[in-house]
Formats: sequence, C-alpha cells, structure tokens
Amino acid sequence: MTMREKLELLQKKRAEAELGGGAERIAAQHEKGKMTARERLDVLLDAGTFVELDRFVTHRSTDFGLADEKYLGDGVVTGYGRIDGRLVYVFSQDFTVFGGSLSETHAEKWARAPAERCTARPSPTSCSWCEASRTCSSRGRAW
Repeated sequence: MTMREKLELLQKKRAEAELGGGAERIAAQHEKGKMTARERLDVLLDAGTFVELDRFVTHRSTDFGLADEKYLGDGVVTGYGRIDGRLVYVFSQDFTVFGGSLSETHAEKWARAPAERCTARPSPTSCSWCEASRTCSSRGRAW
C-alpha cells in the first residue's frame, strides 16, 4: 500500500467515525431536536481545540450478532479541548450507536479521559488542574 493509499484510508475511516451510527440515525436525533455527541462537544468547547482520543476503537462483543455490527468509536467520543481557555477532558455518549449503550471498550474510553488528565500536568507550576466533562445521551448498557 502506497503512502497516498494509506492517507486515503485514514481519511475514509475518519469520515466513517464522524457519522457514528450513520446518517439516518443522526437525522432521527435532529428530528427530535437533539444534538449528536460531536455537536454537543462543538458547543461545549472553544472552537478548534478538540483533540479526539481512540477514534477508531470498536467493541469486542460477539453475542447477539454484534460481531457483524461495529461502529468506529464504539458509541462514545472522548478527548480533550478547552473551555474558556482552560484544558478539559471530555467524553460524550453517542446515541446513534447502540442507543449510547455502554460496552467494555466504551467504558475503557471513559476511563482513559480521567487517566489522561491526571498525567497531563508536566509540572505542578506550569499547568492548572484539568477538569473532566461528560455529555450523556443513552438508553443503558450493552454487555
């Protein structure tokens, strides 16, 4: 695979991750007057500051036909950005993927955000405490 092909594949996967559970489910959220997980983060964070973590993670479940139904990001958008210039770590459940239900990898992504913020301070004098914020839209958990 050439470098150009690799970059094209990366762009394709990024676009796929942006759609969460798909265009139809996003439209259904909008019809109900709800924002998607990414839209909520866009409103919450200072423009252009969001850096996503674990964008391409998928669940490892094989029961109930889930082996054939995988979505990049596994129903939660995690990362960090700034609110009024202050660094925060965020996670936002994506209702368009399994109703925002919690899976093992989904929970691991949640846990990573606070863990990342605990290591984000290079020295006690150069960085203030980093907060964590969560936006929620879900029906429950998926095990």
